[in-house]
Amino acid sequence: MSKEAELQTKFEVLAPFMGELQRRMWAATEAQLFGRGGVAAVHRATGIAKSTILRGLRDLESGRAENLANSGRARATGAGRKLAEVHQHGLAEALDQLIDPQTRGDPGTPLRWTSKSTIKLATELERQGFKVSADTVGRILRGSGYSLQSTCKRLEGTSHSDRNGQFERISALTKTAKRRRSPVISVDTKKKELVGRFSNAGREWHPTGQPERVNVHDFPVPGQGKAIPYGIYDVGRNEGFVSVGITADTAEFAVASISLWWEKLGRRAYPHAKDLLITADCGGSNSYRCRLWKLQLQAFADETGLKVRVAHYPPGTSKWNKIEHRLFCQITTNWRGRPLTSYQTIVDLIGATKTNTGLKVYAHLDPRTYAKGRRVSDAEMAALQIKRDNFHGEWNYVFLPRRQR
Repeated sequence: MSKEAELQTKFEVLAPFMGELQRRMWAATEAQLFGRGGVAAVHRATGIAKSTILRGLRDLESGRAENLANSGRARATGAGRKLAEVHQHGLAEALDQLIDPQTRGDPGTPLRWTSKSTIKLATELERQGFKVSADTVGRILRGSGYSLQSTCKRLEGTSHSDRNGQFERISALTKTAKRRRSPVISVDTKKKELVGRFSNAGREWHPTGQPERVNVHDFPVPGQGKAIPYGIYDVGRNEGFVSVGITADTAEFAVASISLWWEKLGRRAYPHAKDLLITADCGGSNSYRCRLWKLQLQAFADETGLKVRVAHYPPGTSKWNKIEHRLFCQITTNWRGRPLTSYQTIVDLIGATKTNTGLKVYAHLDPRTYAKGRRVSDAEMAALQIKRDNFHGEWNYVFLPRRQR
């Protein structure tokens, strides 16, 4: 067997067990032992670059090999390609200037109106004279404490001075009602949904390459319309009821949904109840400013004989309404990735919503028509049997039944 063949066999056996430093030192040692032409012979037998073998020889001759072995490093300190931001002075600062939030108000700032992807940032830096890739831009950004982030819903606008006071008021009313075993419900309208084969956010398991096919557009289809889910969440029983409307989100529809809940679930669950506490947002079909909301609640109180107390959450605090994070978010999770192809599909998906904490949900389709723009006269308002609290009577009020059943 020739010497080069022996070298090749040795290298094939040892290569899996050697790191960069060991491979370089072994190749240099074998080249020394080979004698004249050793560098070329080791190169041919192993494929190791001649420059690497020569560097190993220099390390052996200078004594650097022992220092490298003791330090655990494969290369001397400072060896290797310099980082782009090191040999290109001002690169990191130029990148930081491009994405600095403080520069966004200046219309003349580069990339002011564009998506700041790493490719576009690299292109802009090259326009400024730097030589940099998109990967390098990403590395520099991560090293500087940047990361890809979406917007975060936290700004609620100016807080009302009595915001905390109203929260405390709602909490006290809820505790009192529960102690008396009276029903407490949280109400609101969920986001309107297009009915038809439209895309729905989220993903669902399907055979690979066989996704659910939906329309390429989100334009309403004549004859299919929109679904308007109005929800009632029973705080004490962890139970939801959703009335799915087909026309408009009006105060009449909202109170009709509450009435339907009482008829189907509430009356049986609270057979001895004398009053009902409703917590609601300040806006929408159950707005504290809406006259029709109050007129319909008075009619509900008259019909049921219940004292109907309403407590509104302060403006800008709708996310604290219990129905949002105990019912609506669960419904959204349950139908994610599913096209809402019909009203019955929507009712079925809502009714099938469950959680590990025992949430039960009932759904009903309300096919009635509710007209928009209905006006309530001053005379009708004057006839209401409404009692307002001393603390923010516009938010906290009670309807007394005008006749006992």
